[in-house]
Amino acid sequence: MLPLARFFRELPPDEMQARAATLLEEMARRRTVRDFSERPVPRGLIETCLLVAGTAPSGANRQPWHFVAIGKDDLGLRRRLRVAAEAEERAFYEGRAGQEWLAALAPLGTDWSKPFLETAPWLIAIFGQRYGEGPGGRRAKNYYVPESVGIATGLLIAALHHAGLATLTHTPSPMAFLNELLDRPATEKPFLLLVVGYPADGCEVPVLTKRPLPEVTSVL
Repeated sequence: MLPLARFFRELPPDEMQARAATLLEEMARRRTVRDFSERPVPRGLIETCLLVAGTAPSGANRQPWHFVAIGKDDLGLRRRLRVAAEAEERAFYEGRAGQEWLAALAPLGTDWSKPFLETAPWLIAIFGQRYGEGPGGRRAKNYYVPESVGIATGLLIAALHHAGLATLTHTPSPMAFLNELLDRPATEKPFLLLVVGYPADGCEVPVLTKRPLPEVTSVL
């Protein structure tokens, strides 16, 4: 064990409030983007943001996540990913979703076509690891996998936004094609595909509002 004082810094209340307000202002500018520029993004920047994601808490500190960062070098892989994702998305929009779900998506203007899977400079496939490697190489069960991976993904999105990049959380369902195309083992379950880069020139986003604090909180 180590003393917490090596890591935790207590701040004056005024500074705490100022920091929280600054972060709120920055994150309120974050928007999901579906039109990406081909402008390159340095690999080192992506790796730094992935390190931020890796600071997330996890069940028993098992860190049950794996990130596959896919650049633009392998155009064939990018094309195969798009074809596989669009096949699932077409099935979703043409029947699997149901009318209620499609009506909820209508204001966002989405459809089965996903050109950003080839356009954006980076895709990050995020996997949850059901099992890890224990002492002696034996298989060891991981705990609270969806919760842990969800927290890490949230930190990753925040880090990428803070660095000046735009993101899109893409969740074609099912996503088993990611295991096959990215050569990941069956013990890992795809969590989502994060699209990362700069917005395209003239990119537009829907008019959205976030629910006010009294609607999403209770003070007991």
